[in-house]
Amino acid sequence: MQGHGFTAHECDCGQGCTSFEGGTFSIDAGVDGVPMHYRELNCVIRQAIERNVDRIMLRNVTGQRYIAATASKKDLYIGIHGTPGNNLGAFLDGPTLEVFGNAQDMTGNTMNSGKIVVHGNAWDVTGLSARGGKMFIKGSSGYRVGIHMKEYGQRWPSLVIGGTAKDYLGEYMAGGTIVVLGIGSKTPSPVGVSLGAGIHGGKMFIRGKVGQEQLGPGAGIAEMSAEDEKELEGLLGEFVSYFGPVLERGFSCFTKVAPLSSRPFSGKYDKTNL
Repeated sequence: MQGHGFTAHECDCGQGCTSFEGGTFSIDAGVDGVPMHYRELNCVIRQAIERNVDRIMLRNVTGQRYIAATASKKDLYIGIHGTPGNNLGAFLDGPTLEVFGNAQDMTGNTMNSGKIVVHGNAWDVTGLSARGGKMFIKGSSGYRVGIHMKEYGQRWPSLVIGGTAKDYLGEYMAGGTIVVLGIGSKTPSPVGVSLGAGIHGGKMFIRGKVGQEQLGPGAGIAEMSAEDEKELEGLLGEFVSYFGPVLERGFSCFTKVAPLSSRPFSGKYDKTNL
């Protein structure tokens, strides 16, 4: 503890919310049942990172936003018990975040690298504009998930959803990989409509049926390649390493969705209005 400059049960927020034991810096985000303000919580997290803490555990998280936003310490692990608020891991660049519960909207917003593991659901707009890193969601997700995911240099984002996803999955997708496993789904297709609307890069693997009526403009059904199977096998193996053997292996039940063109709306604009 002395090497990190913290005193047990003290931090700069003055709420007596922290402790350091066995190499883990713990933060109670709800002292005496009163949620810590998200700015104060993020301030304490930044202080710990600046003092070279490698492992942080958050307890009693109740909707605080922007947790670990912009964090860039590659060997940092943050465990989160409770429900983090919007923009968990926004602009994340290296650390691993693990949520033992559900996450709210915009998880992994514009993340660059690192991992986000959620042992529950992660809701609308998860993975917005992600350009690197991996996200593994044990449960389901909401609307407009993976919108505008993109490649950036050698970075390729991946998002694996164990349950279902709703409409506009992969909207305007420009790169990366989305996998939807449909575990526990009672319908033939684990995704909604307008799938891949405006997609012009990247790919999706849907475990189940995808009808033509579900596809958005620019999206089409494609054949899986040997490279696709290798990538999918790796992502499934990592998913199982976090959540256990919850599905049978095999690629025949997957439908690949990919862009029909790199310019899905070419020729669809009225040039007289330009």
